[in-house]
Amino acid sequence: MRQAGFWSFARAYPASIAVVEVSGRTLTAGELLAQSHQIVSGLRALGLSRGDCVAMALPNSSEVLALFMAATEAGLYLVPINWHLTASEIAYVLTDSNAKVFVASERIGQASREAAEMAGVPAVTRFAVGSIEGFRPFSELIAGQPTSVPDDRSAGAAMTYTSGTTGKPKGVRRPVGVADPDTVAAAQAGFLSLFGILPGSEGVHLVCAPLYHTAVLNFATNHLHLGHTLVLMDKWSPELTLECISQHRVTSSHMVPTMFNRLLKIPPDQRKQYDVSSLRHVIHSAAPCPIETKRNMLEWWGPCIYEYYSASEGGGTLATPEQWLQKPGTVGKAWPISEIRILDDARAPVAQAETGTVWIRMGDFRFEYHKDQQKTADAWNEGFFTVGDAGYLDADGFLFLCDRKADMIIAGGVNIYPAEVEAQLVTHPAVLDAAVFGIPHPDFGEEVKAVVQPVPGARADDAFANELLAFLSERVAKYKLPRSIDFVSELPRDPNGKLYKRALRDPYWQGRTTAI
Repeated sequence: MRQAGFWSFARAYPASIAVVEVSGRTLTAGELLAQSHQIVSGLRALGLSRGDCVAMALPNSSEVLALFMAATEAGLYLVPINWHLTASEIAYVLTDSNAKVFVASERIGQASREAAEMAGVPAVTRFAVGSIEGFRPFSELIAGQPTSVPDDRSAGAAMTYTSGTTGKPKGVRRPVGVADPDTVAAAQAGFLSLFGILPGSEGVHLVCAPLYHTAVLNFATNHLHLGHTLVLMDKWSPELTLECISQHRVTSSHMVPTMFNRLLKIPPDQRKQYDVSSLRHVIHSAAPCPIETKRNMLEWWGPCIYEYYSASEGGGTLATPEQWLQKPGTVGKAWPISEIRILDDARAPVAQAETGTVWIRMGDFRFEYHKDQQKTADAWNEGFFTVGDAGYLDADGFLFLCDRKADMIIAGGVNIYPAEVEAQLVTHPAVLDAAVFGIPHPDFGEEVKAVVQPVPGARADDAFANELLAFLSERVAKYKLPRSIDFVSELPRDPNGKLYKRALRDPYWQGRTTAI
């Protein structure tokens, strides 16, 4: 049987293909192992020790994975930075995390250089994959370092930063100690067994979203811990995704509902050109998935689509394909290690099927928001934490999400969840993407606003807006209907599908702190 845990597996099967780069170049498990060991020694030569932070701003590449394996073998924190951020935003993360080393890609050379200067990262601890003025080549970090197993191994962790959609990003920090990395790696690989992906299995995992996202990085590295091959994509597109699945005989991937919506816009005749029969586990999360979208994907790809609910902070729930078909719209039941409770604003339990705030407990698991004691305290209650999502539990303990409480619209005292309206809008054949949010109303406090991204070639005029309102009127209650619809060429989403709704909503609320 294949051994669980990357380091054990790579020593036992060094010739196994670990990574297929964006360029098509392959890297064996032995090569990735050797590079990760060299990084450990290189970082220690710079003076880093257990609990220190290494930050990286890199597109999907083997360097990301080597840095992760190094940090989690040397008791370090690895801070993945969204490389689409501005220089000042990158500098904020560098400063807030107290990063002692910064590794960046020449793709964002100017922003990285400015960020490093603003954050005061010493030139000797800046490294570039490619060439960046004022940075040392990444090769200098590992040059001459041993490829053997380093001494004094201890488990480290990724410290990912929340997206900042409701304020400044915060690092989600879990304690690192003296735990054995191999033991921790085996446990992390075991997480995939919740979805039926078992130790000893063989597989090819498609990484189709940026590795700076918590879930994407966790799922990718957990598959490495099982000895699976990772196929890396750079920029997502529905056609390229299908090409990769077909070409590499992909067995698993981690996706978000936005990707499903766009895959389904491919005409049926064109879909038949791609062989997706190798898929066994396509796992999705990040946002509620429209019921019609999920049904159509299951019909196309078969019963391989699993849904879960969690956040950077932890989780969560799981819905198998069979469970979801029995209870359409659910995000599943609690993991064996987790509990779910629904509380009102006074933190008292609500009645069954009543909507409230979702709280989660994962045994003795704890985290903190780096340098923010108040935010940490607000997130915890009697061993349960929340990220502010609203939902309810049915009689069988299945969780149904409504929306983020921060996104909820209150119009004339009535609660409206934008995700419900968005889920219907994106099922219209001429809608590629949609966002719904509240804007000021002089009498009701808020009214419903929709912004729609039409499919290429579709008209964007009053007639189309009226068509969409008629379409919605058959699917949602009248009080949930948008009072106006705007059209844009592209909604502000990050490459993993995260919608920056504040960018759309905030201009309407400029100068206001609450609804009128």
